[in-house]
Amino acid sequence: MPNLIDENSVFCPFEESAEINALADGLSFSLESELHPLCLLAASKLQFHLAHQQEWAHNFGLLTGAEGMVIGKMFGVLIVRTEEGKLGYLAAFSGKLAGRNYHAKFVPPIFDGLEPGGFVNAGMEKLTQINEKISYLESFKDEVHTKEIQLLKALRKDHSNALQSRIFEQYHFLNKAGESKSLIKAFEHTASGKPPAGAGECAAPKLLQYAFANGMEPLALAEFWWGLSPKSANWKHGHFYAPCIEKCGPILAHMLN
Repeated sequence: MPNLIDENSVFCPFEESAEINALADGLSFSLESELHPLCLLAASKLQFHLAHQQEWAHNFGLLTGAEGMVIGKMFGVLIVRTEEGKLGYLAAFSGKLAGRNYHAKFVPPIFDGLEPGGFVNAGMEKLTQINEKISYLESFKDEVHTKEIQLLKALRKDHSNALQSRIFEQYHFLNKAGESKSLIKAFEHTASGKPPAGAGECAAPKLLQYAFANGMEPLALAEFWWGLSPKSANWKHGHFYAPCIEKCGPILAHMLN
């Protein structure tokens, strides 16, 4: 995968101080832990960056007159200790940000579905073509094209399911021991037996994946919602939340094993 981000900008070190070292002393990673002061410090630094950066534009719904659809985002910070003993944090966003997977100061995706020339773009283009043909035939509003429309809708469903399965096959997650597990395997014993759409795109798995792949020790995690949420009243701007069970539970069970 091409390196589209500055790796040196992904790890954000804390300033060396006795207070910082004392806060991290004896810290052991757990999803059950209360929000740690170092997480609050890292989150405040990230939130300052989100509020003032000029490198990309994304409408969080916080500024009057901003262009584009309002899309709030879940962000995460992971406190880590490097192999050299430096303390700092990593940052990640759920899904895509400003229509992209790569941004300075954020860890990369586990799988880049936006890669130019990749199978995802080609698959989506085919779905668009099928949808356009269905819309064209439906515009006649007669029964002559009924059978062809039904065949196209069946083709669309099969193609969509095949594309989603192929996307899921690209996701593999590391744990601290360096053991890899596929997304499909992670969900095979769940009630549905398969991953939900968007699994593997949340902030927590991205953060842990980068930490384990780069020899960093995770110490504490925090996720917060940034922006407005037109679809759900559950997400409040600036509030902290635990990782979701539906999409992240089986993945984190492996990664933290």
